[in-house]
Amino acid sequence: MSEETGTPRTVSQTPAALLQRRLERLGLREPADFVVHLPLRYEDETRILPIGALAPGMTAQVQGDVLHSEVQFRPRRQLHAVLSDETGRLQLRWMNFYPSQQKQLAAGKPLRVRGEVRSGFNGLEMVHPKVGSAATPLPDALTPVYPTTDGLSQASLRKAVEQALATADLSDTLPEEVLRKYRLIPFDQAIRVLHHPPARVSYDELIERGHPAWVRIKFDELLAQQLSLAQARAARRAQKARPLVARDELLERLRASLPFRLTQAQERVVAEISADLGRAFPMHRLLQGDVGSGKTVVAAFAAAQAISAGSQVAIMAPTEILAEQHLHKLSAWLEPLGVCVAWLTGGLSGKLRRKAMQDIAEGRAQLIVGTQALIQDKVDFHSLGLVVLDEQHRFGVGQRLQLSRKGEAPAGTLLPHQLNMSATPIPRTLAMTFFADLDVSAIDALPPGRSPIITKLIADSRRAEVLDSVTAEVRQGRQAYWVCPLVEESEALQLQTAVDTHARLAEALPDLRVALIHGKMAPAAKQEVMQAFRDGRIDLLVATTVIEVGVDVPNASLMIIEHAERFGLAQLHQLRGRVGRGSTQSICVLMYQAPLSAIARQRLRAMYETVDGFEIARRDLEQRGPGEFLGVRQSGQALLRFASLDTDERLAAQAREAVALMRKAFPDHAEAHMRRWMRGKEDFLRS
Repeated sequence: MSEETGTPRTVSQTPAALLQRRLERLGLREPADFVVHLPLRYEDETRILPIGALAPGMTAQVQGDVLHSEVQFRPRRQLHAVLSDETGRLQLRWMNFYPSQQKQLAAGKPLRVRGEVRSGFNGLEMVHPKVGSAATPLPDALTPVYPTTDGLSQASLRKAVEQALATADLSDTLPEEVLRKYRLIPFDQAIRVLHHPPARVSYDELIERGHPAWVRIKFDELLAQQLSLAQARAARRAQKARPLVARDELLERLRASLPFRLTQAQERVVAEISADLGRAFPMHRLLQGDVGSGKTVVAAFAAAQAISAGSQVAIMAPTEILAEQHLHKLSAWLEPLGVCVAWLTGGLSGKLRRKAMQDIAEGRAQLIVGTQALIQDKVDFHSLGLVVLDEQHRFGVGQRLQLSRKGEAPAGTLLPHQLNMSATPIPRTLAMTFFADLDVSAIDALPPGRSPIITKLIADSRRAEVLDSVTAEVRQGRQAYWVCPLVEESEALQLQTAVDTHARLAEALPDLRVALIHGKMAPAAKQEVMQAFRDGRIDLLVATTVIEVGVDVPNASLMIIEHAERFGLAQLHQLRGRVGRGSTQSICVLMYQAPLSAIARQRLRAMYETVDGFEIARRDLEQRGPGEFLGVRQSGQALLRFASLDTDERLAAQAREAVALMRKAFPDHAEAHMRRWMRGKEDFLRS
């Protein structure tokens, strides 16, 4: 405490401790971390351009004398100066400035400035340019600009990188054979070029990452990732799981009781999963299929096999509505066959929750369907043998690992089998690169009788026509969805938008039964609305994206997505998949507000041009990158910092090819390579 004021003293950190904390925020702790903390871009400070050669949009460095400088107060307080050389004049402006900067800009002083050139009221200008002394010798190499964090200057970061490079181990982790085969330059040479580009190095090659130094780094990153996946696969094969071989006729009874026949694609996938479940190491299979392709019934067969073998099955879905949809279908198929199905979500009341948890712990509940409530600490399984994750990319990596660990018994000696399901098909390049350790099954055909959905793009100025189409559809005995726009700024604002939209539509369509559903409703209320819609007691369901996955109402044949330009491509495809689930020709109307951004135009064009989920996924990958598909976006962990799935497919193929050679002939090199590149990332790849 301070004797004078009685207030607590704050212990100020030393500059060195503060610097260390900021470096650690970037994951920079050991010299090896700094070595692969590579520049985002480079600044060319090796040359001076004449002011007369400047043009708007350029980033340039110029040198001249200050003609005059002053603090101006219109339109707001700012520091203004004019720099002149023999070819012209350049305006300089600072909105935020210090007295020391004013002294630096004294009239007649020679200065060197660097910044982006813009068109101003009085000619060309730079706003907040970097200022230096005209007497400083020009560097003979490009200046690296590193990824940084608040309070950490480029100068401090460059100095820390320099110190690390002087002490770090830059020995090569690739054997000569691999270097020769793929024509790669040595690691230390690549690292030094990227941290200190020589004057002769092409600026464009560095920026576009086409220089041999970048090729080496991208190959290293892809190889490390592939080695880690191969190691994960080998480790999984070495783990033990209970072989789940059917002991009774539950599977045959299930097949006989279904009111439809499985498609050829479904039969193939059921057989693949059945073979996996019978093995003594954990299944780790991804089941992918387009919306409406029939993944749930495949999961039912997997569950039936596990239950027949005496194990429990947990099915976890990302939303309560999707979990309810699974409960509805699986209960209808399996409960008449004597299977005890339990339900566990966050919205369950205390008494029902305790009963469900007791049934799960004592083994009475054989199939447990739920949301993230399944991974709570208090939930104990009696004998969890199979975990099914629906829309697996919607869960964080940690959540997937938590559910899997619920089945470890005893003391981690036996692991549960795991089936991941996704209606967002994985593009080929992503499957090869990030799912190389997974077995992938694809349901590549829709059930018979399904017609492709017609997609229409309509400007919101034609809203009256859209309302007429809703009325026409309902008069034919069918139902419709009206999805409200995504409001990123606020969940409360999005809810208000849904409420307002519902009120407007109810007023505009007084002859129709219009209802509203959204994520903030109580579970029982949501269930009641969805059941009424399934039963045909609601004509038009106004909804937020809560209906994005899992809603299956065959009589719904019209989907209107308002402000479609605000949605992502995968989300639009999922929403469209809520219709087209019966034999009636279905229509999806993407209502947009002009003008559209370039990205929005690309998305809407993709939706108009194809209903193929695999093609949609490929285009979505181009636009968004792999994080969304893998469910690691929320982790903040970049999956590939340097390589790109768009442009480096050939390198990825070479890295995959090199894995077998490295693991078989050069295991020590492989281990050293992963230590350099994969620290802290293995769990993300193994989940």
